[in-house]
Amino acid sequence: MASQMTGVRSAGGLAGGAIAALCIAACAAGGGATAAIRSAPTPLVDATSAGASTTPAAPTTTSNRRTASVPATSTAVTSQKVTTPPPKPALSSYPRLLSGALASGPTGFVPVASWQGQTAAWIARSRSGVALLSFNQGLVRLHLHSGTSDAGASGWRFGPSVAGSEMRHLLAAFNGAFKFSTGSGGFMSYGRVAVALRNGLGSVVTYSDGSTDIGPWGSEVPARGRRVASARQNLPLLIDNRGGASDLGCLSCWGATLGGVVDPGRSALGITADGRLIWAGGGHLAVSALADALLGARVVRAVQLDINPYLVAGYLYGHRGGKGPLAPVAVVAGRSGIAGQYLAPWSRDFLTVVAR
Repeated sequence: MASQMTGVRSAGGLAGGAIAALCIAACAAGGGATAAIRSAPTPLVDATSAGASTTPAAPTTTSNRRTASVPATSTAVTSQKVTTPPPKPALSSYPRLLSGALASGPTGFVPVASWQGQTAAWIARSRSGVALLSFNQGLVRLHLHSGTSDAGASGWRFGPSVAGSEMRHLLAAFNGAFKFSTGSGGFMSYGRVAVALRNGLGSVVTYSDGSTDIGPWGSEVPARGRRVASARQNLPLLIDNRGGASDLGCLSCWGATLGGVVDPGRSALGITADGRLIWAGGGHLAVSALADALLGARVVRAVQLDINPYLVAGYLYGHRGGKGPLAPVAVVAGRSGIAGQYLAPWSRDFLTVVAR
């Protein structure tokens, strides 16, 4: 989050420097140039940050020329020049993928996708190989998808692949939680239950208004009086009250790993105090490393999602200017993820992030 604020300050500094340079050039040109500047309108330069667009109000100027004398029976007229504001950039009907999506080196959070002229998502990558996506819930919402086996291909609001109108607004997608047979938690979508929800387990809860919260089921979520659209559970919370779970050092407590390794592929979804959703994933992560990465992103509550290399997958999607098939971009460096990138039927549940 700190790097986002730094980016805003930097953009302001560049704009200020440009204005100062114009003032110096005007002074150096002499009195004649100064008079010209005073009598002519000064164009405003729109400094636009990645993923955001602002259009300043158009300036107006009044001519300083005096009105010529006219007979008493005539009316004096003062000429006035009004500058025409620059046209606003057209807003696209699909999320725009920004250049940060293609970078692979370590970085703090940088804009990675925009929607309707505003930054909707950011990406960060650590030196230890953790990739993090941050989402502005004011611009996007979460959809819980069923897989072909967990929880079945038919009868669900969102099935085993992205399709229909959801595809036009698709911004990102990432893996769901453990296989149902592990008994690690429940699954519910739009009133239909695949596995019963259990009190105390870490839960990703999306309400009917499109907002998502994370917390232990039955106490912090769901919020009283709010209608639940979907809920996915997996184990106790990885992070709660801005701190990691007390048993982060217990390998078996956080799922069986292939070959019993300490640092398999791992992923998690968290939420910050101001409501941003943070997905984190990496190819070789101990539980404590995953928690540390989320805490570094100011997450206050988080649920561990799926683990092991071929199941941890996150994608951003380019829309090719609204023409042609979607272009998935893998988020975790060096990991191509799953076949089909959630655009073809997949066996396990997953989550998509779509523009509102």
